[in-house]
Amino acid sequence: MAEMKMRPSRMLRKLRAGEVAIMAKLNTADARVTEIAAQAGFDGLWVCLEHVPNSIESIERQVMVGKAYDVDTVVRVSRGSYSDYIRPLEMDAAGIIVPHIMSLADAQWVARTTRFHPIGRRPVDGGNADGAYCGIEFNEYLRQANEQRFVCIQIEDPEPLDELEAIVAVEGIDMIFFGPGDFSHGIGAPGQWDHPLIDQTRRRIAELCQKHGKYAATVGGPGNLQELIDMGYTMLNMCADVIGLFNYFHGIAADVRKVIPDFGLEAETGGIYGRK
Repeated sequence: MAEMKMRPSRMLRKLRAGEVAIMAKLNTADARVTEIAAQAGFDGLWVCLEHVPNSIESIERQVMVGKAYDVDTVVRVSRGSYSDYIRPLEMDAAGIIVPHIMSLADAQWVARTTRFHPIGRRPVDGGNADGAYCGIEFNEYLRQANEQRFVCIQIEDPEPLDELEAIVAVEGIDMIFFGPGDFSHGIGAPGQWDHPLIDQTRRRIAELCQKHGKYAATVGGPGNLQELIDMGYTMLNMCADVIGLFNYFHGIAADVRKVIPDFGLEAETGGIYGRK
């Protein structure tokens, strides 16, 4: 029987080559939407178990779709036990994003529980999709998982800033993801995107990642893509499916109202989002 190997991470391949990896965020759980995004050419698809009422089974289907197109699926996990962190990896997600890292000890615990020997003590079960259902030899499975799967942590609060450099330097953490939304909330300036501490922290994370050989990640859009790349960010989320769907349907409705002026008035006045 031919030797089986773990699917290489497309995003890691690009990042290690000095290129930029671009993601799209999917709030929907539909595998069809996942396939449309994968067909568009994104390097990674960011799915979520922190904020979105997705089931672990729906996430698994999205991972399978991504693999069919050689697109990485990156799962933002719920904060919880080690099982919450490793389950997406075992279903063969290319990486996980752990939100709201609050301290050096927090980051160290994440690395310990998500990395195999000699980096950490992640619990082992090679009988799942990432281990080719026991098709990859035990020690090869550990080695390939450490090499081809990534752990990204989010800095999105002011609390970890005093230990930020030590956090970035933690072995086993590949990427540091700056989350400006929660960060603005945490510093008492919600939505003030031009706040100096937001810009300062965004730049400091990029500088520390370059210093310690890690990858800097954040959210952006086509309008500030080059600025973020110039700053040192190489893993960037550019869009979200719900924004596209919202804009599409509301745009169509606006065009219809040019012909039928009262179209959609029921939606304007009733329902849970009634605005009049």
